[in-house]
Amino acid sequence: MSNRLRGVVSIAGIGNTKRWDAPEFSAFDQLQEAAILAVEDCGLSLQDVDGLYCASSVSGLPVLNAAERLGIARNLRHADGTMVGGASFLFHLRSAISALAAGQCSTALVCYGSNQRSAGGKLVPMPDPQPFEEPYRALYPISSYALAAARHMHEYGTTREDLASVAVAARQWANHNPDAFSRGDLSIEDVLSSRLVSDPLSKADCCLVTDGGGAIVLTTTERARDLRQPLVPLLGTGAAVSHRQIAAMPDLTRTAAERSGRDAMAEAGVSPPDVDHVMVYDAFTICTLLFLEDLGFCEKGEAGRLAASGAIAPGGSLPVNTNGGGLSCNHPGMYGLFTLIESVEQLRGQAGDRQVTGAEISVAHANGGVLSSQATAVLGNAATL
Repeated sequence: MSNRLRGVVSIAGIGNTKRWDAPEFSAFDQLQEAAILAVEDCGLSLQDVDGLYCASSVSGLPVLNAAERLGIARNLRHADGTMVGGASFLFHLRSAISALAAGQCSTALVCYGSNQRSAGGKLVPMPDPQPFEEPYRALYPISSYALAAARHMHEYGTTREDLASVAVAARQWANHNPDAFSRGDLSIEDVLSSRLVSDPLSKADCCLVTDGGGAIVLTTTERARDLRQPLVPLLGTGAAVSHRQIAAMPDLTRTAAERSGRDAMAEAGVSPPDVDHVMVYDAFTICTLLFLEDLGFCEKGEAGRLAASGAIAPGGSLPVNTNGGGLSCNHPGMYGLFTLIESVEQLRGQAGDRQVTGAEISVAHANGGVLSSQATAVLGNAATL
């Protein structure tokens, strides 16, 4: 694995609208505000942006809509609107890194906005129903994740209590985050007694439905050293896809995160024991277990017991989803970009009461479709270059 891109590009700015319930904002209102916050965060302006990367569940032409809305269309030298669900933004990250390293742009903006909550409170359906699954009227996407959870329980003895411990850990982190949408007490019993949606997953095993907007600004590390915020270089990235419909997933208990995580860590020159902080896309509780295993933080089949031990909760040995995750902080349709934003805040030392002491290496991982697309990024600070 080549590591010639290791540390060449850094995340210089982040923007997060934190508007989780904002009926007066459209999806592109959220995107625009997040983009402005991100460029201001690093001391730049939208007119500096010459690379644009975005995806949307409400627009088939997100790059064109965003470029026009932001008033930067004439400045663009590189753009990418790859759409692979919630992992899209980490796919964009790889595209932007390559473009910046090749000199095809100098300031890259990755951005997203959604009004999913105020527009109806349900996930926006994809325009391509799957022909071999749709006749059975399975709930999309939860029934696909429920199949993976049931198989994991069958093969490895994972229990409902293990799954519930993921939701409880996320809520405990959210209670340290004043911007989290859902805060307050949540017990294992609360999760187990919540309404069953698709066996074995209950309502409390499912992510939130919120509005929201997020954005990041990337530039070369050489240039980022002279900008406003502490350096957060990208040490390694990986991306992989495995299927579209869940019936075509090769193994319900193994995701393509095995490949994306392997490639990202090889490029970064690190292994799981080197990592101080982890963000994984927790659309459902089973996701956290699958990704911790597939990224190598524990053996296959052991993540349930790891979560139940308290290791991923505040005070545990492996801080995971420290903003509260999609389960308790926010989930505006496609959540992947927010894993990067939280990793940056932790590595800058700006995470407030939820700050992981001494965090120098963070892994952000995103998922799309029904465990279909996977992307991983390893981020560091100035000391890790």
